[in-house]
Amino acid sequence: MIKGLAITPPVVGRISIGKVVEKNGKRLPEKDDQFTITSLVQNKDGWVLHPLDKAIRTAANDKIREIPIQLMFNDPDLNLRAEYSLFDRETGRPICVGNGETCIRVGKNGMESLPCPSPSSCEWGSKAGCKPYGRLNVQIEEQKDSFGSFIFRTTGFNSIRTLQARLSYFNAVSGGILSCMPLTLKLRGKSTTQSHRAPVYFVDITTRDGMTLDEAITEAKTLHESRKTIGFDQDALEQAAKLGFENGAFEDSEDEIPDVLEEFYPENNEDISGCGSQPSRIAGKTNLQCKLDQKIEAT
Repeated sequence: MIKGLAITPPVVGRISIGKVVEKNGKRLPEKDDQFTITSLVQNKDGWVLHPLDKAIRTAANDKIREIPIQLMFNDPDLNLRAEYSLFDRETGRPICVGNGETCIRVGKNGMESLPCPSPSSCEWGSKAGCKPYGRLNVQIEEQKDSFGSFIFRTTGFNSIRTLQARLSYFNAVSGGILSCMPLTLKLRGKSTTQSHRAPVYFVDITTRDGMTLDEAITEAKTLHESRKTIGFDQDALEQAAKLGFENGAFEDSEDEIPDVLEEFYPENNEDISGCGSQPSRIAGKTNLQCKLDQKIEAT
């Protein structure tokens, strides 16, 4: 195994709730009210849709707001990796990754382990644009690749906090067989005073539509026993995945970073609502109000 290279679950596609659009000559992220499932290929029009997108979209009457999924691992932290991340805007390389207690930072003396007080309390991180960054790997019910997965990336507190809670709860109530639970990736909306009653969207995980929690646990236990019978070693899979993640300091490869920066870190630190030098999204708002909106809408 090559040291320093994070070995991550094979990815066959992407799940997003937004897209990158061109505005005033710049490519900026734009939120959406539905999921989009893409392949790993881009053309002049953007990401090419995965065949599963059409299949699920047709069944959902055009808008995908629910995706039937299964998780690869029982350990919630292997399915969802969330951390504070800071990228160098010029090189596209990650320069600091932390968990709120400690961080790994690339400096003049190489990699250093330092305290991580979180972006709001870190003088360096708050100025440089550090933000939460989560990656969730899931398998879509209709796929046939045993170890292939679709990745959902987010920099929103709402999605990260909800997903972490759900994964921990489902793993606990199922007796540690989270990977066998029949689940659904669901898009939810909410509005607040600061969002001016407009809906903002975040990602959640629930049991399959029409299935109670008891029924989902029963089905999970049946699948778990079936896997044990045929010799499927889930514990060994979890250990292999853990060692793979720990093999590198940073998860994203260099060829993925430009796409991450484009989707989550708009050019010149300008946010998706056009705060700063561009006209405000809603006329009459101050830059401060505009920036508060952007923080709320980050899902």
